[in-house]
Amino acid sequence: MTALCELLKQDARVWDLYTARKEYGSDFTSHDAPVITHDKKSAIPEPAVSAYLIEHGATFDYGENRTFAVCLTHDVDEVYPPRLHSWTTEAYYGLTAQMSNLMTSLSWRRKGKEFSPYRNFEKVMDLEEKYGAKSSFYFIASPRDIHRFRYDVEDVRDDLATIVDRGWEVGVHGGYYAFDDVDEIRHEKARVENALGANRKVVGYRNHYLRFAVPDTWRFLADAGFTYDTTYGFNDAVGFRNGLCHPFFPYDLNRSELIPILELPLVIQDGALFSIAKSEEAALALAKRVIDVVERHAGVVTLLWHNYIFDFPLRKAWATCYEHLLEYCAQKGAWITSGEEIAEWFSKNVSF
Repeated sequence: MTALCELLKQDARVWDLYTARKEYGSDFTSHDAPVITHDKKSAIPEPAVSAYLIEHGATFDYGENRTFAVCLTHDVDEVYPPRLHSWTTEAYYGLTAQMSNLMTSLSWRRKGKEFSPYRNFEKVMDLEEKYGAKSSFYFIASPRDIHRFRYDVEDVRDDLATIVDRGWEVGVHGGYYAFDDVDEIRHEKARVENALGANRKVVGYRNHYLRFAVPDTWRFLADAGFTYDTTYGFNDAVGFRNGLCHPFFPYDLNRSELIPILELPLVIQDGALFSIAKSEEAALALAKRVIDVVERHAGVVTLLWHNYIFDFPLRKAWATCYEHLLEYCAQKGAWITSGEEIAEWFSKNVSF
């Protein structure tokens, strides 16, 4: 065990929090199990484990005078607007007399799938590039879903190629039933890699609906060849699920050993943020408070904004909030980049 693990083990409370001991033995492995939830009244708990590390001399330096990092991620749940999205979008444009947008929304299916408003990856990348940022896009590769079929990843080969050619990242958004099935995880990884072509490998993962089983999912992902995961977070709150605002190598209490996969803990998800804060102003203020906490601890704040919200008018406030956060972090001099780049730096520079 390395120095940081030895340090954490000296305090039983901190060790239990870091290892997620309370999640062992819980029924998170059944397909019907809910994701772990969090008390919304404690939306910004202090990252106690990260604080402990800092208090005991741990340092984190991201180079070029950058005191903290921001990991930008997008779960690609939708490539084509589902019917409910289309109906509400068209109703919105009609009621607000946005005739040009209404005609575009009505006509894209007739023109062809490539005209889908949710195939907006270049738009998102252009926005991030304004702030010197990069991000990760996680694509679904499973035909099985609890609600409906989503899309075939093979249909967006050109989009995947564009993303990686620009220096952004493509990863796997694990299917609803994949989190406790290593064979399914391997199969989905292979499908995304085949869609990428040119012998390109994917290294990053986040499971759909944040479904996760401690410590099994980490071990399955390591066995499947992933470098990092970024599932570990909350669906109904923002904050630090095991007290860390730093990437970490999970520790398996059943085997008394580290698992060879880096976890980039999810800190702020768009849906969770706006379920707590009922306005754009409140959401932005809350997110900034979380970012300030991470900055004080020289950590990494992982943001999840779904790609569809950038072209779904009922989520316009979410998209505006995202740009404000990019600007806020850029002004602070943060390193704003993809999960792949964060994982590569952390693996080389920090040893748990």
